[in-house]
Amino acid sequence: MITILLLGLTVGVILALTGAGGGILAVPLLVFGVGLNMAEAGPIGLLAVGLAASLGAVMGLRAGTVRYKAALLIAGAGIVCSPLGLWLAQRIPNRPLTIIFAIVLMYVAFRVFQKTLPRSTESKPLVTSKPPPCVLDATRGKLNWTAPCAWALTASGIVAGGLSGLLGVGGGFVMIPALQRYTNLTAQSVLATSLAVIALISIFGVAASSIAGRLPWAIAIPFSIGALVGMLCGRLVAARLSGPILQRGFAFVSAVVAVGLLVKAMQ
Repeated sequence: MITILLLGLTVGVILALTGAGGGILAVPLLVFGVGLNMAEAGPIGLLAVGLAASLGAVMGLRAGTVRYKAALLIAGAGIVCSPLGLWLAQRIPNRPLTIIFAIVLMYVAFRVFQKTLPRSTESKPLVTSKPPPCVLDATRGKLNWTAPCAWALTASGIVAGGLSGLLGVGGGFVMIPALQRYTNLTAQSVLATSLAVIALISIFGVAASSIAGRLPWAIAIPFSIGALVGMLCGRLVAARLSGPILQRGFAFVSAVVAVGLLVKAMQ
């Protein structure tokens, strides 16, 4: 019980400190720390990440940084695709599913580390960048909705929902880059909106797993309690820590965990 609580606490802290993508470590921690297989760990990871993300989203709503219409559109697309991912997760053998997860985790680690590297602009010509499809109207404080904007956000939700069901992750590692690429929202608004999307998709996935009887509550409840406490603690200290150092630390830990999963899958 103590081990499960501590593992959940770790997930919550990472989720708060690194942005929503930190929830991707929930499943590997359950695999290594509790001895579950990927299909068993997925729904538990979704529950913990969903509850922790809900807490972060509520904080964002109170601060006025959640773009709730965008979050509802993305989550709606994700919820449609999440059952397909869950269906596949129950039918793919544990070894290939572990390898798929490890590859995704390694990719996330690479992308996070890449973003911490300084960008040199000396040798590049000055080009006027094309505005993103979703532009925030500063006067109204709302996004200008267009067909390209709606499609870009819907496609992001489809990918996030499918991976959420298949791998038991919230999808923050998809949502944060997507919102950064397709919108001109501030960093705080990107994180808060991403957390809202993760909360909605995760809760739906958890409900589907619970109805199917695939959610071991004896592990899920203490793990989720730990994640909620970790989210609260992480939010208290996040502003005092350096962003790039945190992101590099997360990338390093993710890469190590991905290698560990590959080794485990080959045994």
